Amino acid sequence: MDIFETISIAFQSMSANKVRSALTMLGVIIGVMSVVLLVALGEGARQYVQDEFAGLGSNLLIVTPGKSETTGMMPPMAESVHKLTFADSEAIRQRARGVKDTTPIVFGSSFVKFRQRRRDTTIIGTTRSFPEVRNIYVDIGSFISDDDVRTNRRIVVIGRTIKKELFGSTNPLGKLVNVGGTKCRVVGIMEEKGMSLGFDIDDLVFIPVTTAQELFNTDALLEILVAVENKNVVDLAEEEVKNVLIKRHNNTEDFSIVSQAALMSSFETIMKALTFMLGGIAGISLLVGGIGIMNIMLVSVSERIREVGIRKAVGAKNRDILVQFLIESIVLSTSGGTAGILLAAVGAAGARRAFPTLPTHVTAWATALAFGFSFLVGVFFGVYPARKAAKADPVEALRYE
Repeated sequence: MDIFETISIAFQSMSANKVRSALTMLGVIIGVMSVVLLVALGEGARQYVQDEFAGLGSNLLIVTPGKSETTGMMPPMAESVHKLTFADSEAIRQRARGVKDTTPIVFGSSFVKFRQRRRDTTIIGTTRSFPEVRNIYVDIGSFISDDDVRTNRRIVVIGRTIKKELFGSTNPLGKLVNVGGTKCRVVGIMEEKGMSLGFDIDDLVFIPVTTAQELFNTDALLEILVAVENKNVVDLAEEEVKNVLIKRHNNTEDFSIVSQAALMSSFETIMKALTFMLGGIAGISLLVGGIGIMNIMLVSVSERIREVGIRKAVGAKNRDILVQFLIESIVLSTSGGTAGILLAAVGAAGARRAFPTLPTHVTAWATALAFGFSFLVGVFFGVYPARKAAKADPVEALRYE
């Protein structure tokens, strides 16, 4: 029998029992839709994290106090033998080969007040290199200069959220604000960046690192960001930074260095594992759908046993009967798979509209995998009913009522 004729007969059989066929395909539809949609969401989340990291600068090393024995993630904050200091940052910048610049960071929370308006926010003490290293630039005015750091100048650069909340439509440049009890003059407004990794970049205040150390009564840094000249010298720069700090810290490695690439790789591994786990859970629905297909095909064999007998009586071989019922099972399964893929595409488009920052899209490999799996489900769960139909005795089949 011609294969196209067999496929046509399969569709006719489905059309003759529309409701039963639809219910049979439902398990496969749900399974394929779940697999494709969950993988799309996982891939979207992974791409979002990658984009956010890329937006925070490139070729970075992050130096933090305290020695961590694991790699890939930031070490826990803990007391160390030597703190990281502004002098450490300067030593790295001047002595370490492969290093383009360094950015010391002091981090704290306090209030910012202008007249009767006050806002609790995050204060970052840093230097002139911060915008280039972190890819966050001033939109209006100027950023912190080397002179500001050297003279502990009371100046402040504010984010867009701070500007809106404290000044409204008023131009804040040149105005005095109270930052944690210290009068500071506004010299710049940062460009609008929005949310990044769940953190509002616009709700930040920047002051010179030395001013921040006075404000928070500390000589320690939260971390040192090291900008490397290019990606080819990251390993060299990391070794150089390590050597410089060990010499400054009495030959003790009481700090940790993590590369931006290592952080991204760690997140990438987590997101991939999560994507495959979600896809595997959704794949269970496909197995349930396959069991439903086998059940319906067994019912179909019983209902059409007389048809099988007639076909054998006029010369149909066992192989012809087996192929017919196997193709009907595959048509059921792949039709459900196709419908599931289309529904997943609609769901992914809806997710993009609801969450524009999440680049959710149906990937080609997930589509091919889901469709291929639905095909295999049709084959696997269709073989037994097809073999049962093919082995039917034609005499007994013709007598069947």
